[in-house]
Amino acid sequence: MAARIGLIADDDAYFRMAVGAILTRQFGFSEVIEASSLDEALERLSEGTEVSAALFDLSMPGVKTPTNLRAVRECFPQTRVAVISGSSSRRDMLLAFEAGVHGYMPKSLSISELTTALETVFNGGIYAPPALADISLSSSEIVREVEDASEATEMSGQLTPRQQDVLDLLVQGKSNKEIALALRLGEGTVKIHMAAVFRFFGVNNRAAAAVAGARPYSARRQIA
Repeated sequence: MAARIGLIADDDAYFRMAVGAILTRQFGFSEVIEASSLDEALERLSEGTEVSAALFDLSMPGVKTPTNLRAVRECFPQTRVAVISGSSSRRDMLLAFEAGVHGYMPKSLSISELTTALETVFNGGIYAPPALADISLSSSEIVREVEDASEATEMSGQLTPRQQDVLDLLVQGKSNKEIALALRLGEGTVKIHMAAVFRFFGVNNRAAAAVAGARPYSARRQIA
């Protein structure tokens, strides 16, 4: 049986330790990689190690919008990606599922509930907390919430400072290798940031992204 490697990305070291214990003791993971920010998580994912499951906290530094998790899903399609968050907001849950995650687990879950949720995700299913299936809402209201979440993803999706750095160097004509050297990142990490940039502008190649990035846009940092 192949070794199972997991990644926990959360800025709370004690929480990472607790979830790591669940992965190793309950699910037999041979290694658990820890990261305290999105950039660190992307670096670890890009090191070549095959991570079978990656768990992200949405309030962690760098995870401003689910757009970043969508890029992770696209670049690592074999990895089960789930959110373990302090937020129980239906909107946050819908935005996360819109990004393609395999599960959303509020930190308010008990240990046994979290273990059951993780088991669902690791076995190929999708876990959504019971609060998301509020039977008091009509079907039309639920559809509207999904549409609102999709719109919010497009409206509120902002490039992170690191993604803006990548875009600025892309506009200058730099290759991924040159961008990686300039920003002291791995080329794999640059690839993930580039995927987020492509999605932000709705393009599918470097040339189009460079053209779009050369124009003024709402997420660009203002330089005094």
